[in-house]
Amino acid sequence: MAFKQKKYLDNEPLADAVRKYHDALKADGIGGPLTGERVPVGDALGRVTSEAVAAKISSPFYHSAAMDGYAVTFIDTFGAGETRPKRLRVPDQAVAIDTGDPMPEGKNAVVMIEDVEKLSESEIEILKPATPWQHVRLVGEDIVATELVISENHVVRPVDMAAMIASGHISVMVRRRPVVSIIPTGTELVEPGSALKKGDIIDFNSTMLSAMATECGAHAVRKTIVKDDALLLRKTILDALVDSDLVVINAGSSAGREDFTADVIAELGKVIVHGVSIKPGKPVILGIVNNKPVIGIPGYPVSAALTFNLFVRPLLFALLGITPSDQGTITAKLSRQVASSLGQEEFIRVKLGSVAGNLIATPVTRGAGALMSLVRADGIIRVPSASEGIAANYDVTVELLRSPHDIENTIVCIGSHDTVLDLLANFLRKKHPEYSLSSAHVGSMGGLLALKRREAHLAGTHLLDEDTGEYNVSYIKKLLPGARTVLVNLVYRTQGFIVPKSNPKNIRGFADLARPEVVFVNRQTGAGTRLLTDLYLKKMKIDPKNVKGYDHEEFTHMAVAAAVLSGAADTGLAVLSAARALDLDFIPVAQERYDLAIPQEFYDTPMLQALLAIIGADSAFRERIVAMGGYDVSEMGRVIGVY
Repeated sequence: MAFKQKKYLDNEPLADAVRKYHDALKADGIGGPLTGERVPVGDALGRVTSEAVAAKISSPFYHSAAMDGYAVTFIDTFGAGETRPKRLRVPDQAVAIDTGDPMPEGKNAVVMIEDVEKLSESEIEILKPATPWQHVRLVGEDIVATELVISENHVVRPVDMAAMIASGHISVMVRRRPVVSIIPTGTELVEPGSALKKGDIIDFNSTMLSAMATECGAHAVRKTIVKDDALLLRKTILDALVDSDLVVINAGSSAGREDFTADVIAELGKVIVHGVSIKPGKPVILGIVNNKPVIGIPGYPVSAALTFNLFVRPLLFALLGITPSDQGTITAKLSRQVASSLGQEEFIRVKLGSVAGNLIATPVTRGAGALMSLVRADGIIRVPSASEGIAANYDVTVELLRSPHDIENTIVCIGSHDTVLDLLANFLRKKHPEYSLSSAHVGSMGGLLALKRREAHLAGTHLLDEDTGEYNVSYIKKLLPGARTVLVNLVYRTQGFIVPKSNPKNIRGFADLARPEVVFVNRQTGAGTRLLTDLYLKKMKIDPKNVKGYDHEEFTHMAVAAAVLSGAADTGLAVLSAARALDLDFIPVAQERYDLAIPQEFYDTPMLQALLAIIGADSAFRERIVAMGGYDVSEMGRVIGVY
């Protein structure tokens, strides 16, 4: 057919052009996330997960020494002191061990080599007793089996690959790469490396555009140069559409006598926009052919790059189920003091969140073996070698691991831990890829104090007032007077003692914690579970000093379960779902109400409303929670009150 030269169809403002094209694609059912495919973890760098990844095994999966020294049984060290050194037989009572070595059978502590006086090849001397599991890296210290490693719609990074392998995965489900065909057009174009004559233009745009597509996570297919011939262009577009998700035509998009792109797209499908009021890049064409996006972009390289970023890049990210991201550095206020040793430049991993207009950086786990701290971190701050630390509320420069856009759209939850929060984070990311939920586990009391300091959007809390029998309300009134805090129920959950299968030490309740042979694992100070423990110990007149392991603190229910599973403790107080996740036995103690405290100023924001919609109305979310065991969701989403 004959093609006639046409003028611009439109001169749309940029926002209108984007909206019009988006609406047209949506109306035709185009642009949603692509299906998933399974690939080896080693090939997953830069890919986007199509399913959540949960840990298959714990990491580490055996107890190992965290220091060079001697592995001992802590009971054998009782009575040692500077005035009464204690001698231990080697290798009966003490076994030489190096950092990373598996702990010998029956040994449950390491005495650092610096604290040992070697008397002979068969005897050492120590000056102080060891505590249970001191200087030992316990099973699950970094990753606990069944915990969320990475969520759906997550771009896989090197640290994520390491975490997946460490947690037992050799393959992962990722979204299929969008296939983008790049078609360079123009009789004047020649291939790179050609012998040049006057009038030739080396085709470098298609290489640039292919690289930009690859950088977005797509598979770019560069077609051979198409001369200025409408029929040849028509055939090339149709051939490209067979195996492509999106076609980009470079040059020929204007209104010159050899600019056929708009006419060919219109003949094959429809042109939604031709001409956008931007400079450079005005003659862009946004079209649809055979139910696939076809975009014509100008031939000038700056225009080509600009229009690719404005119109093609967002489509590729939509096909991958993610939003565009850029990295760099940013300034934030440090939420709490960071201490550091002189003489060492330290890299601190931090979580970032924008709360009430302030960018807050909260340090996460600092252990050298804590791989998950990198997985969860949003950025890194550096402490110079000549500094002993950084004060709270100090402005710090953060090297970003996530884009400022992602951080701005992150809901910061600080407070009590519950595995429901991991599930909620994945559902939020799945339903709203533009948002994410970041949770830091500092205990219920710590969460309410974070709200008071305006460092979080919400806090998980389950604080029982022993005088009234009510959860959370009195603490909010006391700690946040006049702050207008909305209290929303998340779940009712069963707390109890987690014990090994068959309960070998016949633990039945708090009274058993006073038995000398029972080793307990506790929650951190300020945790609601810790307060519950202290309440029962007080009622039963049990001195915490008589509870072995009372000072062994973990920050999550899953970590408590892992300690019991690994033998680091005989029991610990946690929720039923944690016991079931690791196939442990459970002795119920109490049902408690677990709520979310949300300052009213954040309650009506789009981010929080998206989160609350999942809590209040998503049946699949509720079903998944019930399936974990130990949860009552009958009042999930109910507003308890505003205080």
